[in-house]
Amino acid sequence: MMSEFKQFAMKGNVMDLAVGVIIGSAFAKIVDSLVQDIIMPPIGRLIGGLDFANYYLPLNGQAMDLTLVEAKKLGAVIAYGNFLTVLLNFAILAFIIFQMIRMMNKLRAPEPVATPVEVEEVLLLREIRDSLKPSGRTTI
Repeated sequence: MMSEFKQFAMKGNVMDLAVGVIIGSAFAKIVDSLVQDIIMPPIGRLIGGLDFANYYLPLNGQAMDLTLVEAKKLGAVIAYGNFLTVLLNFAILAFIIFQMIRMMNKLRAPEPVATPVEVEEVLLLREIRDSLKPSGRTTI
């Protein structure tokens, strides 16, 4: 069983997947920081709040001036600010992955093979050549 597992784990696709997962998780942290630390603060400022992730709708009568963590301690809340932050993370990550795959597909695409265009002169010369070939008849 161990030798089968070793053979499975050493296949190229499994190793590529492992590298992809590790790089993807590190890249996700970068995108998460970009959204939370750079993009969302100005958006929160424009909307009138300081921290967009703390926007919520209380479901148990919590006061609106509490932070999200304090409001969750007192009961259920709909944390729409946090959801929008995660949604923006996903959109940015999906767009970047799309661009990477698009670039890789362009690199992998084979160059189109140019088909030779027959020049009219070449066609005429071929017709003359074919008409001058011996037809198998003997002339006297």
